Amino acid sequence: MIMPENRAYPPEGLTPPAPYTLAELRSAMESRAVVEGVAQRCDAALNLSVQLGRISAIMPREEATAPWISGANREIAVLSRVGKPICCTVESIAADAKGAPLVTVSRRQAQEQAMDTMLENLRPGSVVAGRVVRMEPFGAFADIGRGIVALLPTEFISAARIRRPEQRFRTGQRILALVKAFDRETRRVTLTHKELLGTWLENASQFSPGETVPGIVRGVMDYGCFVELTPNLSGLTDRREDLQEGDAVSVTIRSIRPERMKIKLQVIEKLPEQAALPTLSYRITDGVLERWVYSPAGYEGAPIATDFTETL
Repeated sequence: MIMPENRAYPPEGLTPPAPYTLAELRSAMESRAVVEGVAQRCDAALNLSVQLGRISAIMPREEATAPWISGANREIAVLSRVGKPICCTVESIAADAKGAPLVTVSRRQAQEQAMDTMLENLRPGSVVAGRVVRMEPFGAFADIGRGIVALLPTEFISAARIRRPEQRFRTGQRILALVKAFDRETRRVTLTHKELLGTWLENASQFSPGETVPGIVRGVMDYGCFVELTPNLSGLTDRREDLQEGDAVSVTIRSIRPERMKIKLQVIEKLPEQAALPTLSYRITDGVLERWVYSPAGYEGAPIATDFTETL
């Protein structure tokens, strides 16, 4: 069972919708439990209408975002919630002039709860569940709990180098990641991902010399092309003028040398363009890491490792 360290406050959109009753919402209000619905619309005053099962609730503008979140005072921070899952606490339940329930909710309170728990429990090396919400060339932004967004820089996504996060993720995808750094003063979290995808030896052990397997060209150099065999493993083939980054190819594995951390490949042919992203297979799914070593024992170079204690 996957039990990441933020399991008590999952990202928005990962909790199955619930057909809340009014009694259940009253109970949630009394216990300060977090509920989740969908923001259906935003009025001219930037108040959100949130659907909680069959019950419609109002989220006032000032309750839509926590003030410490970057961009919280911008209109787009509220407008961009429309049509998306949204977590909240139930703040009040009354009745309107016709006797219909009038429910007021707060996303800000739900986020403050999550951040308080993060400040108390999360540290570098903690495994967290995330949901990709936006991608830029420099990295992916992932919700790691109640809409609190952390940055996963492109260079930390995988050991097999990619230029853009879209080469690994899609928006809305559920991922696991590790806390790389946590600036408690600014409440900014930086993530890393490659450590969860296995060491060089764990990945290389899936292959044998003489096999022919599919791969993706990730780098074209004067001396050859780097071909990704798994998201955390690449090999080198001779340069071919007809290859470019992103090409799907079949390759024969000529040699595997752990002591030099090298895999020599030979391209057989180009394959039809791949529609699906490479499958992510997580070797670590919970707990807190202190140190992770990618390079194999006996590697002739300096160890390639991540030391999470250095960022404490």
